Amino acid sequence: MIAVIRIKGRVKVREMLRETLERLRLRKKYVCVLIDEKNENEIGMMKKVEGMIAYGEIDKGTLTRLIEKRGQLVNKTKKIDAEKIAEDIQKGKKLRDLGLKPFFRLHPPRGGLKSSNDTFPKGVMGNHKQAINKLIEKML
Repeated sequence: MIAVIRIKGRVKVREMLRETLERLRLRKKYVCVLIDEKNENEIGMMKKVEGMIAYGEIDKGTLTRLIEKRGQLVNKTKKIDAEKIAEDIQKGKKLRDLGLKPFFRLHPPRGGLKSSNDTFPKGVMGNHKQAINKLIEKML
């Protein structure tokens, strides 16, 4: 499972990239979506907007905390069982099928973002591999 977080805002974004972000459900800054690594279409869209997002493989503990803290139910009368939902997502089910909204709204990261001189192509943007879990923890 790959977590994708939009870092760059909406100002001066080309129409083609704006449409791609819309299709990935990354409409606002600091929104996180989960993508299956087997879905070639979504992986291609993610590569297209790589300069505006941070992404990497999310582990089960971070996924559980993300669902628990920031998951929103479509039907607000039920309670969220984060452990069960995290297991179902890792088995291949979609968030919408489990009754959750297909995106997570996050806070800006505590302690700020890395500068553009650091290891990733443009600061925090790009492929983080396992380090995306630390970024998500800072944003919960």
